[in-house]
Amino acid sequence: MSRKGLDQIAGRIVASYRSHGGINHIDGSNLPSKEVVAEITRDLLRLLFPGFMEPDVIHSSEVREYVTALSASISARLQKEIVKALNYKPCPKCDLKRLDQTARQVTLDFLDQIPAIRGLLQTDVVATYEGDPAAMSQEEIIVAYPGLEAIAVQRMAHVLYLKQVPLIPRIMTEFAHSRTGIDIHPGAQIGSYFCIDHGTGVVIGETTVIGKRVKMYQGVTLGAKSFAKDAQGRIVKGGKRHPNIEDDVVIYAGATILGGDTTIGKGSIIGSNVWLMQSVPPRSIVYFENEQLRIKPRKEEDA
Repeated sequence: MSRKGLDQIAGRIVASYRSHGGINHIDGSNLPSKEVVAEITRDLLRLLFPGFMEPDVIHSSEVREYVTALSASISARLQKEIVKALNYKPCPKCDLKRLDQTARQVTLDFLDQIPAIRGLLQTDVVATYEGDPAAMSQEEIIVAYPGLEAIAVQRMAHVLYLKQVPLIPRIMTEFAHSRTGIDIHPGAQIGSYFCIDHGTGVVIGETTVIGKRVKMYQGVTLGAKSFAKDAQGRIVKGGKRHPNIEDDVVIYAGATILGGDTTIGKGSIIGSNVWLMQSVPPRSIVYFENEQLRIKPRKEEDA
C-alpha cells in the first residue's frame, strides 16, 4: 500500500478519535499497565508459594535473601502502578501533592498482609485436598488447580480493593480470569477454607459475601438481579447486589444465585442448574424436580 493510502487511513482513524471519543485516553494521566500488573501478579504468586514456580530449588539458607529481593522488586514496580492509578482517580483522603508517599505506604501495607493471605490460602489448599478425591497431594493443588490460583489472586486484589486503589485490583483478577476461566471480583468477601472444584465458568460478583468452608463447582454464578436506574435511565452504581453464602454451603455445577437480599443459610446444599432468587433457611437442600423448584430440610445422608 502506498504511503498516501496509509496517510488517508491514519487520517480517518484520527477523525474517529473525535467522533468516538468515549474510548480514547489521549492527554489523560498514564494508566496502570496491564502487562506490568500481570507480571507483578505472577511475582506475587511466587512470594505466596515459594519454590513452586521457580526453575531451581530454593534452599532454606537462601529464603531470606530471595524474599527480600523479590519483595523489593515487587514494591518498586507496584508503587509506580499505584501512582498511575491514583493519578487517574485519587482516593477520597489522598493528598494530590503526595501521591508518591501515599502509593509507597499502600504498597508497604499491602505487602505486610502477605503472611495473613498465606494463612488463608493454607486453609483453601486443605479444603480443596480434603474435598476432592482426585487430588493426590497439596503440592498438586498449588501447581495445577485453577481454583486455587483464582482464589489466591483475588485474596491479594481484595486487600488493594479495600485500600481504594483504582483499576489495579480488577486488572489482577481479570488476569486470573483469563488464565483460569474463573471470574471473582476483587470486592467479594470470602471466608477461610474456600474451595472451587473444576472452576470453569464460575462468576462471583463484587458484593458477594461467602462464609467459611464453602465449596462450589464449575459454572456457578453468584450474581445480581436487574439493576436500579436513575431518572436518566442510567444504572445506579454501588449498593448490595450479590448474595450472601453462609458457612458450610455446597453449590453444585451450573447453579445461579442472584440478588443482594438473597441469603443461603448455613449448611445448605444447592443442586445443579438451580436458578435461585430467594433466601433459603439453614440446612436446606434446593433442587429441581419435574421442572419445579424444591426446597426441603437437609438430611444427614444428603451429600
